[in-house]
Amino acid sequence: MAQPSIPKGTRDFSPEEMAKRNYIFDTIREVYKLYGFRQIETPAMENLSTLMGKYGEEGDKLLFKILNSGDYLKGISDGELLERNTNRLAPQLSEKGLRYDLTVPFARYVVMHRNEITFPFRRYQIQPVWRADRPQKGRYREFFQCDADIVGSDSLINEVELIQIVDEVFNRFGIRVSIKLNNRKILSGIAEIIGQADKITDITVAIDKLDKIGLDKVNEELSSKGISKQSIEQLQPIILLQGSNSEKIDTLKTVLNRSEIGIKGVEELEFILNRLSLTEIRSELELDLTLARGLNYYTGAIIEVKALDVQIGSITGGGRYDNLTGIFGLSGVSGVGISFGADRIFDVLNQLDLYPKDSIQNTQVLFVNFGEKEEEFILPLISKMRQANIATEIYPESAKMKKQMSYADANKIPYVAIIGENEIQEGKIMLKNMVTGEQKLLSVSDCVLEIVSH
Repeated sequence: MAQPSIPKGTRDFSPEEMAKRNYIFDTIREVYKLYGFRQIETPAMENLSTLMGKYGEEGDKLLFKILNSGDYLKGISDGELLERNTNRLAPQLSEKGLRYDLTVPFARYVVMHRNEITFPFRRYQIQPVWRADRPQKGRYREFFQCDADIVGSDSLINEVELIQIVDEVFNRFGIRVSIKLNNRKILSGIAEIIGQADKITDITVAIDKLDKIGLDKVNEELSSKGISKQSIEQLQPIILLQGSNSEKIDTLKTVLNRSEIGIKGVEELEFILNRLSLTEIRSELELDLTLARGLNYYTGAIIEVKALDVQIGSITGGGRYDNLTGIFGLSGVSGVGISFGADRIFDVLNQLDLYPKDSIQNTQVLFVNFGEKEEEFILPLISKMRQANIATEIYPESAKMKKQMSYADANKIPYVAIIGENEIQEGKIMLKNMVTGEQKLLSVSDCVLEIVSH
């Protein structure tokens, strides 16, 4: 019989891994709530018409499509099947798909519930998404996103607060990060002043690869896209812009002085940096002109977060999108959001061993079971332990002592409570510390104090 398996790019999670993941979700959730965000959820599957055309041609290919229930071939002729034109057949075979991200379903939610929502609307959402991508290290087909968005407000204070959230979350995790900032309007201004406004996507896609492939390869790619040698030369000092954030801002004001949209982007970025200087941001902030993520819908600020002590891709990203709800018929609703990559954060915390001990500990004390008489004495004590918020187990049967201690050891339970005839007579508990091996005979109240204090 073949061994059972799971699809590539998906994972099972053990109890210990789930404890770690819940620590991540709980930390992010606590910070979101601290900043006044409220939680919503949307279905795992959406109508395919909601998803298609929102992520570009490449994104459409990565959508997991769900076959219609029942006779999904009904209405399709043999001739159409023989043609094997999957693009034409797909809409007839599949009316639904698994969500690709949380942003487009959120835009759909806002449009559907606009009469119930008070704007500006601050929502957070922590749910899995699916992409039919090629699985590799740090890239999965099923993964969680932890999004926060503010819609119905143009104010750049929203960007400031989202960057503060990013800083607070990673400070709580103990991960040193660099928060990289850019602005789509600056990128548009750059394309405009080098005379290649219509090539904005080609330019940004190429310079976004600077870290991976180097300057020469970037220039080769620009040339292959039909960008003139003169324009590529004009681009060099902008791509390689150095100095502090304020020095970069000053340079951009000079370089982009003939571009209205470019100067608007510089002013927006300067406002955000100035306001952040009034807060206690602990993370490194860097104006990075090679940052060009999400160009299909970002219109203003672009945010990306890199871990400083681990080689891994972006672990958080986001930006301003001025008219995402317009794709569903509700125009003029500006929004800005961020998304924490929980799976990559999980990998970073594992590599750096940054999980707090209590975040992955479950049962705190195991009561050894010697038989019926001891069970009758133990069960009321367990209730008292749980009332004191101590996670407590009793071994379910009177197995050999060695087996019960091995169980405690295997499950990393820090304390074992041993109660035999002598302990019952004295009304006390023999508490064994499984880390040090030390044993103490304690009253119930002292036993509670001993466990809680550690």
